Amino acid sequence: MALALPDSGLRRRSRRPSGSTTKDKTVNGRMGAWTAPALGLLGIVILLTVVGLVFVASASSVTSLHKYGNSWYYFRRQVRWAVFGSIAMVFTTYFSYRRWQRFALPMLVLSVLGTLATFSPFGITKNGSSRWIGPSSFAIQPSEILKFSVAVGLAALFTFRADAVDDFRTSVKPALILLVVTVGPVLVQPDMGTAMILLLTAASLFAVSGMSLQRLGSLAAIGTALALLYAWIEPYRRDRLLAFLHPTQDVMGIGYHVFQSKLGFSGGRLFGVGVGASRAKWGFLPNSFTDFIFAIIGEELGLIGAALVLALFLSIAVLGLIASGRAEDRFGMLLATGITTWIVAQAIINMGAVIGTMPVTGVPLPFISAGGSSFVVVMGAVGVLINIARQGTRPERRSATT
Repeated sequence: MALALPDSGLRRRSRRPSGSTTKDKTVNGRMGAWTAPALGLLGIVILLTVVGLVFVASASSVTSLHKYGNSWYYFRRQVRWAVFGSIAMVFTTYFSYRRWQRFALPMLVLSVLGTLATFSPFGITKNGSSRWIGPSSFAIQPSEILKFSVAVGLAALFTFRADAVDDFRTSVKPALILLVVTVGPVLVQPDMGTAMILLLTAASLFAVSGMSLQRLGSLAAIGTALALLYAWIEPYRRDRLLAFLHPTQDVMGIGYHVFQSKLGFSGGRLFGVGVGASRAKWGFLPNSFTDFIFAIIGEELGLIGAALVLALFLSIAVLGLIASGRAEDRFGMLLATGITTWIVAQAIINMGAVIGTMPVTGVPLPFISAGGSSFVVVMGAVGVLINIARQGTRPERRSATT
């Protein structure tokens, strides 16, 4: 028995020969129209970006003034990254998603090498984690690019091996090797949050590729056991896990971030204290404009505002799956699934940590948290998703051409 999206017969569509000179085709021989899912994704991303800019300005104002004598320092940086991210999204929106399949292997190699470069003299270490390379004012995080590379790589692999996706030697083993090579350096950094997102993205692609439930179950059991073992053998990771299970035992130590986050979030009650009026940002909540910015949203906009932000991410999940179901080919279906899982899973992991329902892993909230490479890469990934949604056909047209 296999688990797959509707119209899974697309997975058996014959592949274009590697030496074909046929150009990438679009709907009716041109770029697809702006469909409802594509417009919906674009509108949601614009709205989330605006929300992010507003709350980066609010949450970072005190820290900016204290460190740089300018309340707008981090906001101006985020505007710069928003411009770069918008350029990336426009480019990927009009760049046919089918072409990414050709770059799967080079992208994986370069992103893995970039992740390994964080351990070199060019790497930057913050809070005991080596995740960045380059000058401090323009540092990039290669593992963010790795998220996109893994989605493209596994989508390309399961497209190429469409007729033997459940075979261990030809499909499962290469996919596991790909995960070991990509997730391994991330765990060494260490960056448990990014590793979780990579594995969840991979799990979604394993599931919709048509792999048997028996194979999926065994891989899930092994992966869960290894993740728990990894979290337990290192003292600081074990302390984080225990702090999540017993949040009130060490509120001035390992549980301080979550305690202050929940305190700020609860202070917003139903309608919030008003934009800019947060008390948590006055030195009480660390990382208030990065990993814990959702707590500031909850405090200033209340439960209603936080719920609306959550609804926007759930809307991305729905529209992303619609784009996946309507994709014209197997690669588009798989890539749309991987990108959607990555973005939504990262959002849920971040928000879950802020309200204390998940362990703290240090991942940013997509489109909203202050950041550079993470923001630009996720904007570019959404552009790919929009491109897939634009080129997708109506179900009746697609079934007629299958």
